[in-house]
Amino acid sequence: MEFEDFIDGFAQWYDDSHDGTTAAGIGIRSDESLNRFRSLTSDTKQRYDDKNWTTRVAVGDEYLDVFNFYPIYDWSTEDIWGYVSKYDKPYNRVYEAMWKNGMSIHDARICQPYGDDQRNGLDQFRAIEPETWEKVLDRVSGVNFGNIYARTSLLGNFKSEKPDHLSWEEYAVFLLESVGLYCPELRDHYTEKIVTFLEWYEDAEYEDTGWTAEMGLEDIDDAHPDDISKQKWPSWERVAWAIERNDFWMKRLGFSQTKGGREKLEVLREKYGESLIDPSATDDKHLGEWAEEAQQEANS
Repeated sequence: MEFEDFIDGFAQWYDDSHDGTTAAGIGIRSDESLNRFRSLTSDTKQRYDDKNWTTRVAVGDEYLDVFNFYPIYDWSTEDIWGYVSKYDKPYNRVYEAMWKNGMSIHDARICQPYGDDQRNGLDQFRAIEPETWEKVLDRVSGVNFGNIYARTSLLGNFKSEKPDHLSWEEYAVFLLESVGLYCPELRDHYTEKIVTFLEWYEDAEYEDTGWTAEMGLEDIDDAHPDDISKQKWPSWERVAWAIERNDFWMKRLGFSQTKGGREKLEVLREKYGESLIDPSATDDKHLGEWAEEAQQEANS
């Protein structure tokens, strides 16, 4: 069971087992991703007491008497660590070890080691917890290969390689046109996501990253700045990076897997067959599982 499925399942179980309204405290921040920002500013969601930083939980088409509360939705990374320091709050010392090992406070994450994004931090295990790393080497086949190559173009998500004579914007358009040759619907799906991604930055304003509400299409960087996380800044390189990686959900642009997106995939599979997306051609877990299911159905 995926983490997101477990959270919904637990909320449904708790709602069925207890009377009254339940509030679930969620420690997300709206500047971490486009999807989180949109979930907080949505005009269509149900709220508690009309507070925008609350969202009623739905499992499928059923609304529960459970509301997610986001008390630090408008905090920055600096706000969190400033609060911890000022009030001498306890914190996980692994974050400090990551910082001492050269990782930015904006990029530090504590999570399981095996996932689409998590594998890029395997070298952190080796440097920070050598005893744990030794156990992982004995237990998991290929983990040291991932440690060595996860941040390269061979396996990783960090570097796209375009022809030298093209800008990143031209390369992104070239990739879209190439997709459109065999599947116009997929090209249009990517285009819709990209337009939403770029338009969002016209309305967003965050002092800690430097973008302002006046950032229009002409202000979008071509190459991504070296000193800013790819998750924190709009660029055509980031757009090309997402298309190049067969990122159907466009998670690299801040979106997440949705029920509607899954239904769109099913329609495309019915039209184009299971060869639409090869399981080996994507590093997204959810998309890979879907592609494998499609392949198995076709072979059965």
